[in-house]
Amino acid sequence: MRTAVILLLLAIATPTLAGGSRARATARPMVVAAAHPLAAEAGMQVLRQGGDAVDAAIAVQAMLGLVEPQSSGLAGGAFLLRYDARTRQVQVYDGRETAPAGADPRMFLAADGTPLRRADAMLSGRATGVPGVVAMLNMAHRDHGTRPWDSLFQTTASRAEAGFEITPRLERFIHGPAPQSSAPDVRAYFRRDDGSLAHRGDLQRNPAYAAFLRRLATEGPDALYRGEIPALIARRLAEPPLAGALTPADVESYRPVRRAALCRPYRRLVVCTAPPPASGVGLLQLMAMLAQTDIRRRGPEDPLAWYRFAEASRLMYADRDAWVGDPDFGTVPTNALLDASYVRQRAALIGSRGVPERAPGQPSGRERPQPDATREPGGTSHFVIVDGRGNAVSMTTTVESYFGSGRMVAGLFLNNQLTDFSFLPQGPNAIAPGKRPRSSMAPVLILDRGGALVGAVGSPGGNAIPAYVAKTLLGVLDWNMPMQAAIDLPNLVARGTLWNGEAARFPPRVIEGLAARGIVVRPGSGEDSGIHGILWRKGRWDGGADSRREGVVLIEPRRIVH
Repeated sequence: MRTAVILLLLAIATPTLAGGSRARATARPMVVAAAHPLAAEAGMQVLRQGGDAVDAAIAVQAMLGLVEPQSSGLAGGAFLLRYDARTRQVQVYDGRETAPAGADPRMFLAADGTPLRRADAMLSGRATGVPGVVAMLNMAHRDHGTRPWDSLFQTTASRAEAGFEITPRLERFIHGPAPQSSAPDVRAYFRRDDGSLAHRGDLQRNPAYAAFLRRLATEGPDALYRGEIPALIARRLAEPPLAGALTPADVESYRPVRRAALCRPYRRLVVCTAPPPASGVGLLQLMAMLAQTDIRRRGPEDPLAWYRFAEASRLMYADRDAWVGDPDFGTVPTNALLDASYVRQRAALIGSRGVPERAPGQPSGRERPQPDATREPGGTSHFVIVDGRGNAVSMTTTVESYFGSGRMVAGLFLNNQLTDFSFLPQGPNAIAPGKRPRSSMAPVLILDRGGALVGAVGSPGGNAIPAYVAKTLLGVLDWNMPMQAAIDLPNLVARGTLWNGEAARFPPRVIEGLAARGIVVRPGSGEDSGIHGILWRKGRWDGGADSRREGVVLIEPRRIVH
């Protein structure tokens, strides 16, 4: 486990325990947990200078775009939750990408009307949505930033020029089987002087990214959304195969969205997350169904606990897939999906043995759901931050699949986010001009019933994200596990007719018990989580970083240099 934790106990009069007494608003250590040590340190540098959690988030994202380009970047999108320590309010910033004005509901169908192969769609010029993360971060910075915008990019710009070391995980994707790994721009970027591809330990430079960051620092978001960059993006996407419809006008017209946080009680705490088009509603529904079972008194060694988790997950995914999309393009029955009587009705379907398939329910007696054909690979990244004033950020960020579409402009890998739409031209997640594709992202902030911050957690992982986050919440809030131990629990992703996960990590007794109930855990869609989380316990932050990736948790005393 590569988790660096610097712990300092402060004088805290009333500690907060998971499910325990209410926390007092008081000075606590600063925290940055991110998927790469350089990204975590970039964020902590900003906090040491008195920056807000949003300021640090900008620095973290800029660095992740350099050192973890397979997962996120400034040509992608994100959902950011910010906790305000003064008002005890949670605000959601939606930086999800949008479909261009020329998008067509049938754009991912072949001539015979069948869906394109996903690999072909991801590498196409049609895959990229209008980038949203830069505009979203600028909006959040205007609302809450305390450090100058132009001060937040220099660390990464210098690192891009000097170079960073290729990590084992990045090496895996450079040489891996993902379609983007063979894309011309990916191979050109990671090509050594001798023509071979980079390996771990090699020094990788990105001077084009450094130049873009310096423009972004001085020009603000206009560096991305005005001038030559939109034209370069449109030109690159107009190239074959399957030229896209995105234009400079689409980029220039992008607007992020402020949304109300979606919060619901869980046990004696409150879990807040991102509303549609994110999948926070699915996460909250899953946790609410689990609360209807006896899972809390069972624990991680009990096969029945994992059986309950798997079947509740399948019910949640059936509902999420059927009903959740962009709320600006149709009503999403968020409240109905979380209604206590509906949750009890769905939880009651968890019998003694797994059934072959779980159908979606009909919240509030709504019309019958239409078929969904949305698939998401396990890209993306997540980080959590707490600043010296107690403000916090939980942010999930992505370019969708590994290296996005595999196409690069100005040192940025372009996202392939439009392949998060259903390939079928019907249902709540069908493609439409200006629409945001449904996202599985579900960043979380945890509060006590008085509104004090208790924790934060989130994960990458495509459609597995709600399961990854729910597993971790179950571990820390129900089973009272340390955050790191909860993150390290085996992943189990039950969706549709599949029970995928980390079969080798489960105790044999659990695997045998699940099999006796008709659930055979198959390797796949469970091994690439990247969970980062913190929980306030016994007067200190209990932090964890997913050992499946290369992240760290930095926790430092509240010592700010102005």
